[in-house]
Amino acid sequence: MRVGSFVLAAQFPGQGPGEALHRAVRSAEVAEEAGLDSVWLAEHHFVPYGTCPSAVALAAFLLGRTQRIRIGTAVSVLPTAHPVALGEQAALLHLTSGGRFSLGVGRGGPWVDLEVFGAGLDAYENGFPESLDLLVRWLRQPSVAGTGERFPFREVAVVPRPSEDLSGAPGPEVVVACTSPASVRLAAERGLPMLLGMHVGDEEKAEMVALWRRFARAAGRPADEVLSAAHVSAGVCQIADRRSDAVETLLKSMPGWLKQGLDAHVTVDGRARSMRDPLAYTELLCGLHPVGTPRLCADRLAATSERTGISRFALLVEGSGDLAATEENVRRLGAEVLPHLG
Repeated sequence: MRVGSFVLAAQFPGQGPGEALHRAVRSAEVAEEAGLDSVWLAEHHFVPYGTCPSAVALAAFLLGRTQRIRIGTAVSVLPTAHPVALGEQAALLHLTSGGRFSLGVGRGGPWVDLEVFGAGLDAYENGFPESLDLLVRWLRQPSVAGTGERFPFREVAVVPRPSEDLSGAPGPEVVVACTSPASVRLAAERGLPMLLGMHVGDEEKAEMVALWRRFARAAGRPADEVLSAAHVSAGVCQIADRRSDAVETLLKSMPGWLKQGLDAHVTVDGRARSMRDPLAYTELLCGLHPVGTPRLCADRLAATSERTGISRFALLVEGSGDLAATEENVRRLGAEVLPHLG
């Protein structure tokens, strides 16, 4: 089992973005010290829900500040990026870090980002498969031509080639954020592992893994690839000597952040949004994920792995909104939870 942290650089009420980003960087550095496997970085624009606008840029910074830990994006939003530019950046980080970079990608949402970056709503609604295929080809082939409607271009050489990494890894892994059967099928047919969100529980994640396997087999993916796909489960982790204390910490801090952050999202086309109740959502997350004593957290992670077949975790550790408390939470995750997991 491989346990990592999920870093949003969340801006809690009363904080500025600089404070949020400093906490994000420190939590990643402490994650390496604590023996965690990975750090996964979120990407958001124009909202305090997450103050990191470029997961790739922050990943580059953290790869330079660390020695061992894997750094991944969760996720880089493809509809607002050129897949070749993102592929070049991913190859660069893969090569210069000795293979420690993972590229998580997703479709994002129908937000005003699409207007600001000139991508348009069609890039969100219809363009994701073309972008994903072009990105994967860039990371796997020596030369690539743009053959789709959105990105037509003559064949060019891939420089630098990810396969030239001295570690022997063929290239950075690509993980796809999946929230629907359509995205599960998209990932499965290409043999790409999924990143599953913290808003869904074990039963739904198990169903999505089973669906991924069915789609992958139907697409003719190799049997060993289907069985060994390293999906990632996102969740929340808050550790305390008593479960009630861990829950209380999150109930005091997260609803204010969620309301402030989610209310700031603006749709590109004025469509209505259905927003979660921040308090009810926090209570849901506390019930779904490792929130409580170290033993309870270890048991919850083990149970999720057994029920879903997922062995990689990206856990939100900054739910308190406080730097010192976040660092302590990460250290306890490494020192008091990981030993129970083997």
